[in-house]
Parts: sequence; C-alpha cells; structure tokens
Amino acid sequence: MFRHYQFRRFDFLLALLVIAISIFGIIAIASASDESFYKRQIFGLVLGIIVMIVMSLVDYRLLGKFYWIIYLFNIGFLVLVLLIGTNINGATRWINLGFINIQPSEFSKIFMIIFIGMFLEKNKHRINNPFIVLQLLILVAIPMLLITRQPDLSTSLVLIFLVVCMLFVAGISYKYVLTVLGLSVPSFAFIFWYVEQPTQKLLKSYQVNRILSLRYPERYLLSEAWQQYNSILAIGSGQLYGKGIYSGEVTSVKNTNFISEPQTDFIFAVIGEELGFVGASLVIVALLIIIIKCILIAKDAMDLFGVLLVVGVVSIITFQTFVNVGVATAILPNTGIPLPFVSYGLSSLISTMMGIGIVLNISMQRKSLIKRG
Repeated sequence: MFRHYQFRRFDFLLALLVIAISIFGIIAIASASDESFYKRQIFGLVLGIIVMIVMSLVDYRLLGKFYWIIYLFNIGFLVLVLLIGTNINGATRWINLGFINIQPSEFSKIFMIIFIGMFLEKNKHRINNPFIVLQLLILVAIPMLLITRQPDLSTSLVLIFLVVCMLFVAGISYKYVLTVLGLSVPSFAFIFWYVEQPTQKLLKSYQVNRILSLRYPERYLLSEAWQQYNSILAIGSGQLYGKGIYSGEVTSVKNTNFISEPQTDFIFAVIGEELGFVGASLVIVALLIIIIKCILIAKDAMDLFGVLLVVGVVSIITFQTFVNVGVATAILPNTGIPLPFVSYGLSSLISTMMGIGIVLNISMQRKSLIKRG
C-alpha cells in the first residue's frame, strides 16, 4: 500500500497552511458569534485533521476501485436526508447524529470528485464521444436533483463548476467548450429575464428575491439586500488595519442585527471590519497559495485520475472563495456558500480537509519522485 509513498516529501506546508487558516477561521468565528459556535468549530477542526491524515495515507487509486460503490453510497446518503433529515430555517439538509449535525451535500462534493475522476479515467480515450459525455451528465444530474430538493441550490452550482473543470482538464474537445460558452450568455440572460416574471416556477421566491436584489438593490434595501449592504459598510469601515479583533463597537455588524449569520456566509465581512484590508487580503492570499500548491501537485500526478482528483478539490476551493467574497462585497447574489476553512460549518470544514488529504496522498506519489526512487 505504501510502496510508492515518499513520506519525506509529504507536503507539510500545504497541511500547515490549511490548519493555520482553519485556526484563523475559529478566531474570526469566536469574534463574530457566541462561544458555542467556535467550540463546535474546534471539534470540527480536530475531526478534520484526523480525516485529513487518514485520507493522506489511503492510496487514492484504491478509492478509484470503489468509485461505483462511492457513487451509490452518495445517492443513498442524499436520499436519507430527504427521509429523516432535520429541517433548519426551512431547509432539510442535515442528519442529526445527536452530538453533531451532518450535511451530506458537503461530502457529496468529494464523493462526486472521486466518481467523476475515475469515470473520466476509464473513458479517457472516448472523452469526446457524445454518448460518454451524456452518460456522465445524467449520472451527475441525479445527485444534483436530490440536493436541489433539500433545497440547496448553491451546492448544485459548485457541482456544475467542478464537472466543467474536470471535463476540461480531461481533454474534452474545444467544440464542446465553445458551444457551452456560446450558449451560457443567452441562457443566463433568459433565466434572468424569466425569474422576473410573476408566473415563473424555476426558483423559489427567496431565491428570486436574492437575484433581483442584486439588480435593484435600492428596491430591496430593507429586505434581501440588507445584509449585503451592511457587509459592504462593515468591510469599508475596517479601512487598512481594521478596528481590532473582538471589536466591541456597538455599530459593529456582529453586535447588531445588520447581518443575521456573520459566522457563516458573511465571515469575510467580520474579517474586513476587524482586520481591515490587510487582514482580508491575507485570507485571500493564503487561499491562493493553497490553490497554487494543489495545482503544482496536479501537474506532477502519476495519472489522469490523480490530476482530476486535485482539480476537483481546487475547483471547490476556488469557486467557493470567489462566490463567498463576491457575496460579501455585493458583486454576486447571496448564495449561502461558505468561505473554505474559515466559515462556520463542521461538514464543510471536514469534507474540504478530506479533499486536502487526498491531495496530500497524491503529492507523495508524484511522477518525479517515483522516477528518482
């Protein structure tokens, strides 16, 4: 099992960066909310580190051998949510285990990376066969529909992005890429127009209002646009160095109802207010370094499967970072997507660290290391 491992080349810097930014997230959560949240996040970090270490020792190719079992387990896990899931704030996304609430859709992203990666590996010489592409899209659509039923549209968007990235890296023809890009602009324009129609049935009312609040912020200033408006004010008020961590100012977003859940979707606003432009930039730089290190590992992976696994993990971190920061700065509509490693959420933290564990395993089996060995 360990014959190809070069333990001395274990990417400690990547692991330490992930742990460091997660600890920073706990500090931000502690400042943004009451102690119950950061204590649970500490528990999640401990579990996440254990999962990351375990996954770094499991040969990623062994995971690939069970890709169909992982896919079916993922489907069953998502169906279980709809049957016995706990409803929180109008969404049934969690399974209550007593000591912790598990959000299967977060782990579904990692399960789907493994499945898609091996599916494309096995069909790498037929990647441009329309039947193969259609087959993959149907298989991806099944868990996506189950996730959408919860409802959890944001995770479905993450899945779409990682599928596109993995297909592109697998070598799909530029004809497909250009076709999708060519259809995307008019499709988004049509969807934007359609959701404004009073008879539309594509999205729920709160989802429609979130989109419209981005286009007409003054119309929704006291409702859907309220949190994003205050998020911008909070980030701007932090200026260069911020007001200081655990700021006790009465006008702070965490000390008022300006933002309802500052420890989750709008943790970036808290960081911007308390640590200023410097602190917010450091968070983004740390995430960029993690992304770059993962890409370098992908470039030296032993096979296409290893490359695609890393690309899948990178696509999740990249997309969620871009969207979360975009929401906090009112560039994008409110989606509920967490900031990787930083936002409160045990399932999100543990599943992302699971993905990093897989990347670390791939880093110990790089082509250059095996050739020198």
